[in-house]
Amino acid sequence: MAGAGPIGGRTKLAGLVGWPVSASRSPLIHNEWLRRAGIDGAYVPLPVQPGRLRTALEGLLAAGFVGVNVTLPHKEEAFRIADTLTDAARACGSVNTLVFGADGRMQGDSTDGHGFLASLRAERVDPAAGPALVLGAGGAARAIVASLLRLGVPVTLTNRTRDRAEALARALGAPAIRVLDWPDRAASLAGQALLVNTTSIGMSGDLATPCPLDQAAPGLVVADIVYVPRVTPLLAHARSRRLRTVEGLGMLLHQAGIGFERWFGVRPLVDDALTALVRADLDRGAS
Repeated sequence: MAGAGPIGGRTKLAGLVGWPVSASRSPLIHNEWLRRAGIDGAYVPLPVQPGRLRTALEGLLAAGFVGVNVTLPHKEEAFRIADTLTDAARACGSVNTLVFGADGRMQGDSTDGHGFLASLRAERVDPAAGPALVLGAGGAARAIVASLLRLGVPVTLTNRTRDRAEALARALGAPAIRVLDWPDRAASLAGQALLVNTTSIGMSGDLATPCPLDQAAPGLVVADIVYVPRVTPLLAHARSRRLRTVEGLGMLLHQAGIGFERWFGVRPLVDDALTALVRADLDRGAS
């Protein structure tokens, strides 16, 4: 269903490209914004298998879509496919938002970093307060690390495959990034102000936690970009230790608004009503 009514020949179309996309709440968010604004538009999930991204994007462009969001596992390939890139996309080497121009060109942007910082600030967490440990080395990690570095935050990066973390550090070209072996992540928490999980560990159906918190400093803030489930095993573990937590839903909401404005020409509002709507949907899915 379109945001403001049935889909017709004049409906502006956007969507989410990924594999899988069945658990995403992006369609709920964007279609609610379209409904509020009274725009004849629709945002749809678009499952695209690995290796078929270019074909899919060219087809969507030819079909008249105004753009798409890009999620796992396609963010870095979208960076290579885009005809032009924003400064944010260049800084992190990945793309999560594509805007399709009338000239047939695709502009790639990265809004993950903006969304992550905005989600921290919405919870009254200062992202520049101290050193950060980032788990994972994919597209979202690139965007988040790049954003933290712009604030002058020293970053420690670890990934289950160390080579991938080292490649990310080299790509960002920042001496402030320290690469750590995955088994050493828990021991490094004592000196951190922020822990960020960008891996898929703890995603719906996975009861694992990506990092033990036994050695965490009392003031550590624990953020997880996974939002299905809303309270991941990592966040539940952190709350049991009375640590401050930031759910992944905030990042999802705040990063989404940039693409929406580019596609539909209206700046949407992230407010309590929208947050409650998506939280309720997540909680229904968990029951």
